[in-house]
Amino acid sequence: MLSLLRVFLAPLVLIFLTFKFTYPVYTVKELDILVTYGDVLAGAVFILAALTDAADGYIARKKGMVTNLGKFIDPVADKILVMAALISLVELRRVPAWIAVVILSRDLIVTGVRMVAAAEGVVIAASRGGKIKTVFQIVAISFLIFNLPFGLQIMWVAMGLTVWSGMDYLVKGKKLFTD
Repeated sequence: MLSLLRVFLAPLVLIFLTFKFTYPVYTVKELDILVTYGDVLAGAVFILAALTDAADGYIARKKGMVTNLGKFIDPVADKILVMAALISLVELRRVPAWIAVVILSRDLIVTGVRMVAAAEGVVIAASRGGKIKTVFQIVAISFLIFNLPFGLQIMWVAMGLTVWSGMDYLVKGKKLFTD
């Protein structure tokens, strides 16, 4: 299952970003850009992991192998990958901690709603909004890993989509808490 591969790749992103692989690959002083070998390794692993997400969903749908377990594990693997990258980016001061807290809080709340739903025999699959949020998070994190311009601005959009999709999941899960 490709989702499990993402879980195993997440610590590599964290290691490559936070350990001191600081020899520069390229710099642009005018834009205050410094990209190290650690950034390149972390970015390559992060993008590979993100691509496994797309491939996993495509293969599951094409071969008719969509399962309730897959509907649960896939978003959890996404969250682990995103959390590992965000924690590292906060440590590197490329993302303000409060943005990471908002995103991680939403993800934990949605995971909790899904767990309550699963206990009731209800599967809440990833919504379109959740998928769009994930794409923006992956793009923003990729920009920030490579220390590219506009990474933080893209992360603001991703954070807004994260909050919006989180509200959507809460509305969908409302019945679970009102019965």
